[in-house]
Amino acid sequence: MHPRQREIAPADRARLFEVASLLLTYPDAELRGAAAELAAAVAEIGDDEVRGQLTRFLVWFAASEGADVEQHYVRTFDLRRRSGLYLTYYLHGDTRKRGLALLTLKQRYRAHGLRLRDGELPDLLPVVLEFAAVAGPGDGEAPLRQHRQGLELLRLALVEAGSPYRDLLDAVVLALPPLTDADREAVAALAADGPPVEAVGLAAYGDELAGVGLGPAPAGPTAGSLAPCSAHPATPEV
Repeated sequence: MHPRQREIAPADRARLFEVASLLLTYPDAELRGAAAELAAAVAEIGDDEVRGQLTRFLVWFAASEGADVEQHYVRTFDLRRRSGLYLTYYLHGDTRKRGLALLTLKQRYRAHGLRLRDGELPDLLPVVLEFAAVAGPGDGEAPLRQHRQGLELLRLALVEAGSPYRDLLDAVVLALPPLTDADREAVAALAADGPPVEAVGLAAYGDELAGVGLGPAPAGPTAGSLAPCSAHPATPEV
């Protein structure tokens, strides 16, 4: 029998995903300046373990030199494929299946009145987390559940690297269904073999895969403001 999913109140889940989304964007001066505000938001989370993990990350984040955090972020997420933030890559590599998975994500956002801003792909983890915070349990968290194996591979890579960012992933997966035995076998296989490779990949999908950061579609609701890995996030209201 597999363990049950951890019971976390909906408001705490939304706050967890919103805070993690912001903290997984590029740590520029504006984001670092919001550390106290983010810490206050985290302090309101009722789940002790989730709150503790986010707080541990924020202690490191606030105490570290800005240049050191920026260098660590780039070294961790931009220069190492094993710990990249693009979720569909873990399962599909650069293949046609990944292209279809990206289109499915983009269509899911549109169905909720949201569109992608120009610049990146819809599987960027901060964007997926923002969608979960905005759309809520069920459809909003579905992409996180569907990419649970990729999240685990990323989490393990961060643990292996000794990165403080592992605390953010540890907190996120607490809110998701536990891994099954089949998941663990698939994660082990992907860790050993890497993602699949195919000669024809994403190019066929063209402009359909442009954009990052959820913004309001015409006549649609507003989802927060995010930025790609190497750009500048807006200060959140949390």
